[in-house]
Amino acid sequence: MNVYDWLSNLPIHDPATECRVMEISFNQGSRKDFFRNTTTQIFEKGDLVSVEGVSGFDVGTVSLTGELVRIQLKKKTVDEFNPEMKKVLRRASDRDLDMLKQNKAREKEAVIRSRAISRQLKLDMKVSQVEIQADGRKATFYYIADDRVDFRELIKIFASEFRVKVEMRQIGARQEAGKVGGIGSCGRELCCSTWLTDFKSVNTTAARYQNLSINQSKLSGQCGRLKCCLNYELDTYLDALQQFPENCDTLQVAKGNALLIKKDIFKNLMWYVLPDSNKQYPLLIERVRQIKKLNQQNNIPDDLGAVEVNGKPKEELVNVDLTGQFSLKSLDKADRKKRDLRKGPPQQRRDNRQQPPNQQSRDNRPQNPPQKRDNRPPQPPQQRDNRPTPPIKKP
Repeated sequence: MNVYDWLSNLPIHDPATECRVMEISFNQGSRKDFFRNTTTQIFEKGDLVSVEGVSGFDVGTVSLTGELVRIQLKKKTVDEFNPEMKKVLRRASDRDLDMLKQNKAREKEAVIRSRAISRQLKLDMKVSQVEIQADGRKATFYYIADDRVDFRELIKIFASEFRVKVEMRQIGARQEAGKVGGIGSCGRELCCSTWLTDFKSVNTTAARYQNLSINQSKLSGQCGRLKCCLNYELDTYLDALQQFPENCDTLQVAKGNALLIKKDIFKNLMWYVLPDSNKQYPLLIERVRQIKKLNQQNNIPDDLGAVEVNGKPKEELVNVDLTGQFSLKSLDKADRKKRDLRKGPPQQRRDNRQQPPNQQSRDNRPQNPPQKRDNRPPQPPQQRDNRPTPPIKKP
């Protein structure tokens, strides 16, 4: 949905050969179409324009202009000079925007009402979204269905209920996720709701080539199908796997038949496991070819000749004191020591925990009575030495 025009600053701008076709997006980028600019106005990306619709007009946002449109036209095999291509009427006025706002507010109620009508007719379908044209003369109902649905009676009810021209369009689960939108497991907005328009089939073989665990819950997206991003790096893995030897799933050694469990394209290693053992042995590609050649000559080597894979040790996290203060752990230790000193030695703390506070000790030793306070006035402290004090001279 957000495209950077990297051809706008290049010195190839020629008014005579400039592309007069623009790409207009509708309904927050969920639908895009091409329109010809027959006006004398110059539109930029993000401008709201009024274009030709079905028996009226529609309002969309300019998403692409210039030479990038020709690249998209060639990609989607659309003729740039097609006379049946719809036109851009004008820049969207305040009245057009008000009508767009009023009709867009009707879409949520239309979705709820259309689902109830389809349920009453007992049709095996699900209405996922309703898109009403800016002037309110046409409504497109996007639905999902596994089998073919006979909705001839449904169209008549929709036309009388909503007073619009009805168009039914079937979509898949991936298109529905793109229209609903959301955040993927990667933390970014869904690809199908931003830039992805061509939905290619994804199967579990793409996950197997990339050594991914076949876990349906982790490999599935919000649409319930396999994630489209499984195909992004598939070509890189296929090119790297061409360097690995073929027909090496089993190797014969003295201890038995070693079975291949995975291939590591980053370290050029092939991992094998022997029978009656759970240990995995990494082998180099040259070693695998050597063993395979020996097996073809009916020679069985003594061992696999596994290599050692020394992984980098994990770095220990060290708390660095940037403010010049003690760490929280040192403060906790100091507080714990203070509490222990107040409670006494460990043996005394253990005895205090065993005896209740108001209970006498188990032995019958007499307890010393509390000493009475002495009310005598305090005496001056004694001097350290016995030297007599000098007499005070009177003035």
